[in-house]
Amino acid sequence: MIPRLPRWLVDIGETLLLTLIAFVVIQTFIAQPYQVKQVSMETTLEPGQYVLVDKLTPRWTSYQRGDIVVLHPPAGWEDPSDTPFIKRVIGLPGDRVEIRDDGHVYVNDSMLDERTYTFHDATGEDQPTTALSDQTSWTLGPDELFVMGDHREASEDSRAFGPIKVDAVVGRAFLRYWPAAAIGILARPSYP
Repeated sequence: MIPRLPRWLVDIGETLLLTLIAFVVIQTFIAQPYQVKQVSMETTLEPGQYVLVDKLTPRWTSYQRGDIVVLHPPAGWEDPSDTPFIKRVIGLPGDRVEIRDDGHVYVNDSMLDERTYTFHDATGEDQPTTALSDQTSWTLGPDELFVMGDHREASEDSRAFGPIKVDAVVGRAFLRYWPAAAIGILARPSYP
């Protein structure tokens, strides 16, 4: 005869199992935490900070210019630890993105005002955006995004590896939640 477990022990087991299932479902389909490990998004996101990534709403709401996204690095750009990239969406499907000699980014011939989020040097001056190769313009396909880091001098991004496929994006970073002093919503900038 098999001894019967006490009811309180069965209740604890059921609670732990349901908690584990809920955790896996939430992290797989709804939201997932990520630690910022690169310097390419300074000063918007600093290394060591944690963000919560929305994996649910991008299923029915397209990514928008200015969104901060977590993505799988393109082939050949991975590191041994398989660290995801965190970048800002600059170009959307069908856009033409250009980096001009004046140090600015143009999308469909309109200059983007990026002063609110790009990295400034110690004097507070804007850092010019430069191309990372001979290519200075890209026309995006129907399922492509152009992404760049906010700290352009320290970012390996679409200027180097080209546009990325939308399905390479894990989700939209929307909340910085750690350390506690840095808690805040990651707002999307508005472009004229």
